Amino acid sequence: MCSTANIDLVKTIGADKVIDYTKEDFTQNGESYDVIIDTVNTISVSRSLQSLSKNGGMILSAAGMPEMIQGKWISATGSRNVLMGVISHMKADLEVLKKLMETGKYKAVIDKAYSLSQIAEAHAYVEKGHKKGNVAIEL
Repeated sequence: MCSTANIDLVKTIGADKVIDYTKEDFTQNGESYDVIIDTVNTISVSRSLQSLSKNGGMILSAAGMPEMIQGKWISATGSRNVLMGVISHMKADLEVLKKLMETGKYKAVIDKAYSLSQIAEAHAYVEKGHKKGNVAIEL
């Protein structure tokens, strides 16, 4: 789920179907999905389950504490997997990412860049929930 501005971006990275959360409530269309990704914390986790396939997964990239707790419970008690929270990075992961970038197989999407002195503005922009890619801080 994403806003209108991000639909083309998400399609370019391989999504089969992208739903504009400002125009459609996917939990009401009767369809089933293998993966549901909420990038702006706008969907009800419990309502989304009715649209998730039996062994499907949800990614809550902007989840708050209530959604994280609910997601953990869903993953622990059923066949569906919910991913959320802070991830850790290993050196090997970053080396793979670097190689993909160097070979052109991965291109980071940078929406905006801010200087370190503008970090408060950068956070404010991200918190609005409408960024179209990553926000970079220049050192």
